[in-house]
Amino acid sequence: MSQTIYERYGGFKTISRIVMTFYEMALDSDQIGDHFEDIDMPRLIDHQTKFVSSLVGGPASFSDDRIEAVHRHLNISHADFDEMADLFGQALEMHGMQDAHIKIALNAIESKRAIIVTRNAA
Repeated sequence: MSQTIYERYGGFKTISRIVMTFYEMALDSDQIGDHFEDIDMPRLIDHQTKFVSSLVGGPASFSDDRIEAVHRHLNISHADFDEMADLFGQALEMHGMQDAHIKIALNAIESKRAIIVTRNAA
């Protein structure tokens, strides 16, 4: 039986580290950093870790309806989403994920673009 990406890289603990690295970069980003002002970051990191875990074969999952509801009021553009995906790919690479697995993870995130992006402007 083959391992999921989640299992192969150490499960929740590793995904949590990757998510923390991502948010360190995101907070410094001119493109998306302002989305995280006045946010409970520990809570956000916990939720994002569960979300990312579910995308790479872990146990937690969120329905598309829930993901859309959480992001609806955030006014996220395609450019914001692109920046997030780029930074997340960098975080995955920094934590030693193989290129093929990074591509799978980023494709899973890309599959959620239509329910996360709420603003068509760049």
